[in-house]
Amino acid sequence: MPVDSEGRWFSTSAPIRVDGGLAVRAKRGKIGEQWWSRRFVDILEQTCDAGRLARGRAYARKGQVIDFELAPGRVAGRVQGSRPEPYRVTIGIPAFDEPQWTTILAALGSQALYRAALLAGDMPHELVDLFEELGLPLFPSRLDMDCTCPDWGKPCKHVSAVLYVLAEAFDDDPFLVLAWRGRDRAELLAALRGLPEPVETIDPLSVEEAPLESRLSDFYTPAISLSRLRERPGLTAAPPELLLRVLDAPQVRVRHIPLVDVLRPAYRDLADPPSA
Repeated sequence: MPVDSEGRWFSTSAPIRVDGGLAVRAKRGKIGEQWWSRRFVDILEQTCDAGRLARGRAYARKGQVIDFELAPGRVAGRVQGSRPEPYRVTIGIPAFDEPQWTTILAALGSQALYRAALLAGDMPHELVDLFEELGLPLFPSRLDMDCTCPDWGKPCKHVSAVLYVLAEAFDDDPFLVLAWRGRDRAELLAALRGLPEPVETIDPLSVEEAPLESRLSDFYTPAISLSRLRERPGLTAAPPELLLRVLDAPQVRVRHIPLVDVLRPAYRDLADPPSA
């Protein structure tokens, strides 16, 4: 029998074929197209055994996952292996409690951009930073994994298969990421709609319009006196990646991640360069 990267034996028996199983769409390469799915997969591939994940990807592509169900803090699924009885998989993470969600919702409701994006069914990339600032990471750094198969290693290929199917499910519905943490789409959106409107902020790209005739006498007059040009006027705080938000995003991806999501950290670093 072959051994895995940790020197442990594993079976190479062919799994029983499943009709109508949950096969991932990506038959080659990376699984997960949206940034939130790629973030989840990247965490898996950084923390889990590569060989076990590879066998799980093969199972996910064959459609060996029969079904799975997501609930706050828990994913449960069934995977068909080489034995007649499907294996039962459970994957757990800490779900946020009521006080934590109260804090999260208050933070989301105070940001018009996040609130509008979520109400429109989108998952803004900045959400990761907001959760991190609250000390409540959106994506778990560790998972509690269990399977009824005889393999004593974690994750086994059955757990890995469910994880990859879950990642692709995140592609289709980003709100599953938040539901796993304790708030499904309906609850979250209802809570956001019930919050008071955030305080209106000044649009840094907005320019007050005035008829040219009314400005003929002072058109070339500077807005401030020349003696004060060296002084820094007070500016409305604007995110460093503002241009990435307002311009049309190019249809370019890097490792399946939209180019604008790759560029955001660079824009932030340019706005706040490290001290010498």
